Amino acid sequence: MPKTRVAEHYLEETVRMADHPGIVFRDGAGGRRAALAGHRLDVWQVIETVRHEGSRAAAAEHLGISPGLVDAAVGYYADYREEIDEWIERNAALAREAEEAWRRRQTAFQRCRS
Repeated sequence: MPKTRVAEHYLEETVRMADHPGIVFRDGAGGRRAALAGHRLDVWQVIETVRHEGSRAAAAEHLGISPGLVDAAVGYYADYREEIDEWIERNAALAREAEEAWRRRQTAFQRCRS
C-alpha cells in the first residue's frame, strides 16, 4: 500500500476514535478492526452480544464491562453499521466452516472405530 494511502487510513482511524471515545483499532489475523479500548473485545462482538442478550445492560453484564462501553460500541455501530455487519458475517462464516470441519472429523473418527 502506498505511504500516502497508509497515512490516510491512520488519519481516518484517528478521526473515528475522536468521534467515538472508547473505540480503538487493532490488527489481527482477519485484518484491522474497531475494538474497545482497554479490553480484548471487538465492536462486532459487543454488537452480537447486545443482539443475543436483548439489552445493553444484559450485554454489559454478560461481557463484564460497563454499560458505557456497550454504548460506545453501539455508537460506533450506528455510524459504521456496514463495516461491523461485515465483521459479524465474516466471523459467522468462519464459525460455520469450523463446525463443518469438526463434524467431518467426527464422522471420519466414527468410521475408523467401526
